[in-house]
Amino acid sequence: MELVRLTKENIENEHICCAISNNKDVQVMSKKAWLNDRLDEGLVFLKGNVRGKCFIEYIPAENAWVPVQADGYMYIDCLWVSGQFKGHGNADILLEECVRDSKQKGKKGLCIISSDKKRPFLADKKFLLHKGFEVCDKAQPYFELLKLDFENSETNVCFLPNAKEPECQSAGLSVYYTNQCPFTAKYVPIYRNIAQNVGVPINVFHTDSLQKAKKAPCAVTTFTLFADGKFLTNELMTDKKFAKLCEDYKYGGI
Repeated sequence: MELVRLTKENIENEHICCAISNNKDVQVMSKKAWLNDRLDEGLVFLKGNVRGKCFIEYIPAENAWVPVQADGYMYIDCLWVSGQFKGHGNADILLEECVRDSKQKGKKGLCIISSDKKRPFLADKKFLLHKGFEVCDKAQPYFELLKLDFENSETNVCFLPNAKEPECQSAGLSVYYTNQCPFTAKYVPIYRNIAQNVGVPINVFHTDSLQKAKKAPCAVTTFTLFADGKFLTNELMTDKKFAKLCEDYKYGGI
């Protein structure tokens, strides 16, 4: 499989896999703007030269928009292979290239956030364990940090204390999100409108800097939803499912 690496020179002409549309689509605009800013910070977006979800995105852990401490490691934002591209070794190819590139850059290893079992919008733990990763830390309620050491390392790879037990101080529903995931650009405004239309209080917090991301109230920063300060989910859901959640909240079902 031919691989294509996004650069400042080709980003406008290349699709970004998880949101395949024209450059005027709000999801594409949001993600490409975020990516473009991160390229100067060492981010790599590597994809198969195909039209579909087949890519890996990684960045030096010091610059990763997650509350993780992993000095000298490369952090994998996302590894996603789906549809017709699954089952052909493409995930192996992408991960192997990440390993090769990271070793060449002098990194100690890789790290990535997964979960206790297969969950939406989180890396596949079973695949990672098969590739030699090991669980090195956990955060409530189900997040797990995995690492792959290139050599013996005494570096502490862990979640920062603020992410260990996710909670926030706001009443009502609270959404925290970044523009790393293109889908937030579409769905967060929809969620806000749905909640407001049914009279459910909603707070929206845009994590728009590395500093905010490192201080996030949850292990995952792309999207998290709280109800009266308690963590509910990191799953970006359909508008219909969110409307049902709002109804449940309004009538005490959450």
